[in-house]
Amino acid sequence: MAAALILAIALVGAPAAMASVTKSTNWAGYAIHRSGVSFRSVSAAWTQPHATCVAGGRSFSAVWVGLGGYKPTSRALEQVGTEVDCDAHGKVLSSAWFELVPAPSRTFSLPVRPGDAMHAEVTVTGHRVVVELDNLTKHRSFRETTDAGLIDISSAEWIVEAPSECINSISCQALPLTDFGSVTFASAAAASSTGRAGTITDGHWGRTKIKLTPGAQRLTVAQTTNDTAGTAAPSPLRSGGSVFEVTYATATIQPAQSSVRRQSRLRAAYLRH
Repeated sequence: MAAALILAIALVGAPAAMASVTKSTNWAGYAIHRSGVSFRSVSAAWTQPHATCVAGGRSFSAVWVGLGGYKPTSRALEQVGTEVDCDAHGKVLSSAWFELVPAPSRTFSLPVRPGDAMHAEVTVTGHRVVVELDNLTKHRSFRETTDAGLIDISSAEWIVEAPSECINSISCQALPLTDFGSVTFASAAAASSTGRAGTITDGHWGRTKIKLTPGAQRLTVAQTTNDTAGTAAPSPLRSGGSVFEVTYATATIQPAQSSVRRQSRLRAAYLRH
């Protein structure tokens, strides 16, 4: 969510396809992928986190499941999730959204508050994308079916992210990461296009553990400068590969990075996950 944005001219490369651990400037969680395997659906449950906010600085974090976006050649990503942000007055803001990259993120009116139990799913059939987000606490649901021009189903992900502010598809800046404490992904599952259903540890695909680290490579379809105010790391998998946590930790922002963040508010931009 932009003046003095750094223009990118090439995609940052993702790690080797079967790598077990990698670092990213904007993602923390797990991705599954294997050459020759495509995915039809991805799902998980989590509890909307309680953010720790202080007055004087905005910060942002998003929790989502999605298909695509992991490969270095990817130009698409289908995702749905929630966001917990801090405004400049230290107020916690929660919202729900979906995004079909390269299109901008779209928020929707499903109520979300810290402590609410959420369940999310993305399903892709051909170019038809179905995104669904359920607030199990408030017994409210959102479901949208959209035909997308660009599709990537070469990977599936369960991610906590530092969103970005963009002025176009290749010119983005990562935003400061909200202190979200810890988020537990439960009932994490995916299904391949051939009908194979499994958890993150299923032997029919490989998995990569992703740690959000300032200065690392970006895992998405556009490059950014790094401006995150924290780090995040996933725990080991348990319960047969269906459960893990992502936990926030503090990090140091270099003075030059802080200057870029302040300048970025001068230009209108849109949010990208």
